[in-house]
Amino acid sequence: MAFELPELPYDYEALSPYMSKETLEFHHDKHHKAYVDTGNKLAAEAGLGDLSVEEVVKKSFGTHQTLFNNAAQHYNHIHFWKWMKKGGGGTSLPGKLQAAIDSDLGGYDKFKADLIAAGTTQFGSGWAWVSVKDGKLVISKTPNGENPLVHGADPILGVDVWEHSYYIDYRNARPKYLEAFVDSLINWDYVLERYEAATK
Repeated sequence: MAFELPELPYDYEALSPYMSKETLEFHHDKHHKAYVDTGNKLAAEAGLGDLSVEEVVKKSFGTHQTLFNNAAQHYNHIHFWKWMKKGGGGTSLPGKLQAAIDSDLGGYDKFKADLIAAGTTQFGSGWAWVSVKDGKLVISKTPNGENPLVHGADPILGVDVWEHSYYIDYRNARPKYLEAFVDSLINWDYVLERYEAATK
């Protein structure tokens, strides 16, 4: 299954002022496209071109770093675009998700603080995550393109803390970007969809 660059599920202006048109154009059209193009070339060379992106991520982890970097970043970004929406974020969560956050993560305020802390303290490029592991929600951070898939977990929410995700809009103020993401961008409906799939 060749990797394909997905269309954004909204127009380039939709997430403004929290994520600008310029950021989306660079991040989606250039960075994500590069992961797709390079990932396809490397997957074909490695004889993995017929596999799903999830399978390529798992098979290349620890064995083919360059392929892993590109395949994992493609996987991460497929979902990252869907984890955001116009008018997103805030505290009105679907009931099932709110109940899980209350029981597993100590409630909304603690979830928000812990996710922002994970993203802020990830040294250099990487991601902060909410995942389902062993039936429970957990918050984690990973370097570069690494994701919870390779650590036995199913990511249901991720936020990109590579500089190209926020530097145009926030310069070096990563915590402000993370606050804006949680308060104003998260697509809780897609998080719920991922949560339900991970807890079947």
